[in-house]
Amino acid sequence: MQLLIGTNNAGKVIEIGEALAGLPLEIITPKDLKIDEALPETGSSFEENAILKARFFHERSGLPTVADDSGIIVEALSDELGLHTRRWGAGPDASDQEWIDFFLHRMRKEKNRRARFVCVLAYVDPSGNVQTFEGDCDGIITDTLEADYLSGLPISGCFRPDGYDRVFSALSIDQKNSTSHRGRATKKFAEYLK
Repeated sequence: MQLLIGTNNAGKVIEIGEALAGLPLEIITPKDLKIDEALPETGSSFEENAILKARFFHERSGLPTVADDSGIIVEALSDELGLHTRRWGAGPDASDQEWIDFFLHRMRKEKNRRARFVCVLAYVDPSGNVQTFEGDCDGIITDTLEADYLSGLPISGCFRPDGYDRVFSALSIDQKNSTSHRGRATKKFAEYLK
């Protein structure tokens, strides 16, 4: 089955694709289909935004589509990030490096470094029906970047999940897929597809 991963974030495509490895799927991206329209994220929850994205790409491609909306909730920053994670701080047009530099600078003065990543995947099947799958992961924000990160996912270089001594992007693929918010949501989606 062809499956469109409804995002132009290369890091998310890699992570979702890795978590679905082994299933009889041909992964397609918007780039493959020359879909480069930007979708305003107007939902009031991760679930609403994930569904908006999945429907948007499904309507343009006619393919079964999975899309995610995710973000980080940082205790010390109250309601500053969450749904607005990528648009927060340095802004949506900032490079990964500009964004993470702003974030780490902002976190410098905070003693409480607890955080939770949340991900909701929405799947639109060939008939247009929608299913959602959620995953989350608790951990801490490190003082600095402790590893390189995938394009589009800069916080993975400074988020250390509970129970690990390394940040997300320093974990093996299997460790990350079993621990991360996106990995956990994608695992539920994979079980649904089976």
